[in-house]
Amino acid sequence: MDFGFTNTEWFFGTMIMDKLNEIYGFQVVVNNLGNFTMGAVLTLEITLFSLFIGMIIGMIAALGRMSKVKIISFISVTYIDFFRGTPLFVQILLLYFGVIPLIFDATPVQAAIIACGLNSGAYVAEIVRAGIQAVDKGQMEAARSLGMTPTQSMRFIILPQAFKIVVPPLINEFVMLLKDTSLVSAISAHELTHTGKMLYASTYQAVWVWGAVCVFYFIMTKAISMLGDWTERRLAN
Repeated sequence: MDFGFTNTEWFFGTMIMDKLNEIYGFQVVVNNLGNFTMGAVLTLEITLFSLFIGMIIGMIAALGRMSKVKIISFISVTYIDFFRGTPLFVQILLLYFGVIPLIFDATPVQAAIIACGLNSGAYVAEIVRAGIQAVDKGQMEAARSLGMTPTQSMRFIILPQAFKIVVPPLINEFVMLLKDTSLVSAISAHELTHTGKMLYASTYQAVWVWGAVCVFYFIMTKAISMLGDWTERRLAN
């Protein structure tokens, strides 16, 4: 089959591949592409489940922080300040080794999802709160004048408008959360970074192994960013 390459291009391409195949680090990467891919898939799964939990908790915490009931507002503010004011790495260790074992016997992946979800929820709460407050106050007043209850006004009038506002920061939170999942390798969750650590420990090919890990992270974050750009264009139309 002719792909449009000249004999010279084929020759140089073959030479480059032969040279690469002689490099041990390149062989390590090629022979473990399956492991890298499985690690990347688990990274995406942890990110998606964590973001789902974070969206739910964040929405509740955002509304709770804006509540006029002081105890609800206090609990929401305390939650947000704690998870935004302490390192995610420390939160993962605290939850996996200290808090979660008191409740149930969690696997590293389950603990990773819980820790990342709680951490993400605090940031999502502030994003959602900012989006709600960015909606003109007249919208709520107009909804109330039509006979809507505060709950109906928030659900049908305010939140849909706020959603368009918070899409860009939510996509950014998605990207940041995906990269932050690399910290769960500390509790032996077999995601992408942990895969890299295991391969490096057995091969000592730092440049090739960690270079491959960086490429996989870049591909995933770029895909999420492109999805976010597409979502923004659809909402704009």
